[in-house]
Amino acid sequence: MNTQVLLIIVLGSLFASFLIAALIGKPLIGYLHRMNFGQQILSYVPEHAGKANTPTMGGFMFIISITVTVIAVNLIWVRPLDIQAFTVLALSLCYGLIGFIDDSTKIRKKENAGLTSGQKFALQLVLALIFLTVLHRGGYLLPSFYIPFFNVSLDLPWLVYVVVAAFILVGCNNAVNLTDGIDGLAAGVTLPVSIFFLAVGVVSNNLPVVVFSAALAGGLAGFLIFNFNPAKVFMGDTGSLFLGGAVAGLAFACDMPIVLVLVGLIYVVETLSDIIQVAYYKKTKKPVLDENGNPVRDKNGNIRMEGKRIFKKAPIHHHFQVSGWSEKKIVFVFGGITILMCILAYIGVMPRY
Repeated sequence: MNTQVLLIIVLGSLFASFLIAALIGKPLIGYLHRMNFGQQILSYVPEHAGKANTPTMGGFMFIISITVTVIAVNLIWVRPLDIQAFTVLALSLCYGLIGFIDDSTKIRKKENAGLTSGQKFALQLVLALIFLTVLHRGGYLLPSFYIPFFNVSLDLPWLVYVVVAAFILVGCNNAVNLTDGIDGLAAGVTLPVSIFFLAVGVVSNNLPVVVFSAALAGGLAGFLIFNFNPAKVFMGDTGSLFLGGAVAGLAFACDMPIVLVLVGLIYVVETLSDIIQVAYYKKTKKPVLDENGNPVRDKNGNIRMEGKRIFKKAPIHHHFQVSGWSEKKIVFVFGGITILMCILAYIGVMPRY
């Protein structure tokens, strides 16, 4: 495909998705308000108490814009159409559906607890296995992991590969979900990641990746108009699980899932900070004693147990928030780190092309 047509596809996908998200933003927020789809705030995060009842499920803003753009652009420009053109979109939409069920359950119960972690994991794992099988059967995915900078691939038996790959998909999905903790953070971090995959799609002449990545970048830019601090709407699990599926799906569509460690460094750090915090707290847990050295009991008569913490609060964006950083500063710093890591990752994968 010549450069001029490719440029039209990139800019067309990006701006179409941006305009759709920006134009449906206000009507969608108004609808969510009327339906009382407000976010319930965890007591664990009292600093966010003022955000209670801010509309959630705003992720539909970029989900709609990306879906419409990807389908339209592929039908108009990408010939011949193949299964890869819509596989990443289908995975993202299915993960978004899990998020929608979770958000709906929270709203119905009027608390910040939807699907159980076991239910989420089972659904995510099944979808991951289906996605990997479809790509493999279509000839777009080999059972090997490309190693950036070294320009080599680690070949594995299919069964071993699919187990590792499925957990990478599910892990990435949950990591992006965990990053969505303050205004604009998940979208602000994922925007440069989408541009990285857009660049990889261009140099590898992978049109389905180009179209999806450009639409993803445009949709997120449009969403940030309403989600940047102070947020008028939250993406909810509907949006964050869609984004997790999109990022992981693009990595596998480009056949380079290991690159997620670089471009998704913030996702990784967010997840590790939470795991470390919980593990250390449980390891150091012991009875709370009163001034006389006797165990303190709660209203049900159970002995109160407390442990030590490494971070002031986890995930790590809350640690910086409690330390006095503004939400805007956290987003700019984390976004800046992601941009640098995406540049580094791009250098690392270029020998492949």
